[in-house]
Amino acid sequence: MSAKKHLPVAIIRPRIAFGQVFAVGPGKIDLLRAVAANGSISGAARALGMTYKRAWLLIDTMNQGFGRAVVERSIGGRGGGGARLSLLGEALLRHYDAIERACQEAAASSLASLDSLLPRKD
Repeated sequence: MSAKKHLPVAIIRPRIAFGQVFAVGPGKIDLLRAVAANGSISGAARALGMTYKRAWLLIDTMNQGFGRAVVERSIGGRGGGGARLSLLGEALLRHYDAIERACQEAAASSLASLDSLLPRKD
């Protein structure tokens, strides 16, 4: 009989503050990933269960904070337009992923300890 491998459930999803101006955390990162996957802000909003207005406000907060667009929109056309990540948006995802991995690796022992506090269903 093989032993069931327990998958850790404790993870780190960092929130990165840029002074008092704005912050980027898991919600905005998930939104950027959803825009990339769906090719539109409205599709990303639907995928994440939020309104278009909320998605747009989160994207605009990042656009304003970085001083340039993290998402580029195309308007109209037969397909109804769309959106994609700008080079800045793609770089933001890459750097966020690197920070998240570094945090996870640095705290692996403590996360395993926290995980061990959870009830087991073995």
